[in-house]
Amino acid sequence: MSDMSDIRVYIKAATQISMQQPLSEAWMTAPVEHTEPYVRSLDPNFRDWLNPLESRRMGKILKRALVTAQKVMHDSGVQQPDAVITGTGLGCIENTELFLDQLCREGEEMLKPTYFMQSTHNTISSLISIHDHLHGYNTTYSHKSVSFDSALLDAFTQLRLGDIQTALVTGNDEMTPSYFSILQRAGYVGQPGQVAAGETSVAMMLTTDPADALCEIEEVSMSVRGVQQPFAPADLLMLGTNGVPQNDQLYREVAQQMPGVETFEYKRLFGESYTVSGLGVYAAAHLLSQGRAGRVLFVNHSDNLNVTFVTLKTV
Repeated sequence: MSDMSDIRVYIKAATQISMQQPLSEAWMTAPVEHTEPYVRSLDPNFRDWLNPLESRRMGKILKRALVTAQKVMHDSGVQQPDAVITGTGLGCIENTELFLDQLCREGEEMLKPTYFMQSTHNTISSLISIHDHLHGYNTTYSHKSVSFDSALLDAFTQLRLGDIQTALVTGNDEMTPSYFSILQRAGYVGQPGQVAAGETSVAMMLTTDPADALCEIEEVSMSVRGVQQPFAPADLLMLGTNGVPQNDQLYREVAQQMPGVETFEYKRLFGESYTVSGLGVYAAAHLLSQGRAGRVLFVNHSDNLNVTFVTLKTV
């Protein structure tokens, strides 16, 4: 085991499928604007990436997860990552709904096993490993709005310890119409002045090799709200403001403690979902790679309780 201070961690490649143009960084110059309260992802042509016979039984979230994983493995040149780590708040909620709906309509007999088999949260990470014959560390985190953050922290820690050299980190969530209506009534999405509810599929390859990397991840930390967190110097703040005062208060407090630092509100582009924080880290990586900033401080929280800080910088 190595001293954690000796090893640096880099994002080699990162991509997304969301309400912006899929598998693209077109949002940087020509973002897709949305005014409706609920937006489903703009999907790529899955046939360009997946065998139709293989994918026809998969739900969209599994197709998206496989495609984003395939792209970052291709772009990074890492075909056999040492770990596959996924964050998801809702898992394969569409298949869960289909299974439960069939159970209610037809009872416990003649149920389609596919819906049940693809309804669990860890189906996503498992499918990626099965599809690409990856036999290393594989796990899933489901912790509401810090699900992706937990996956990122796991990968970052193992890389810094020298336990692994490469890690595929993904965040995946879908939003069905019925679940949107439930979350809207609960006040989580669809509120006046709030950004659109969206879907997330994001993947990034973390490595200890700086060659051709998008950026370096300097630090990842999670704390409980109220614990004083020293903020690293940054010239860009990546904040998860979404238009709801209760959500935005913490971000305003952080911004007030760093006067004069430019802010980037990534949910204005990518909407609100349980793993949209992954799109915030993805956006930070590409902004750094394009020279839009030198050091970025990314901040996220779940229920104003669990708070994540990620510091990224140019290579």
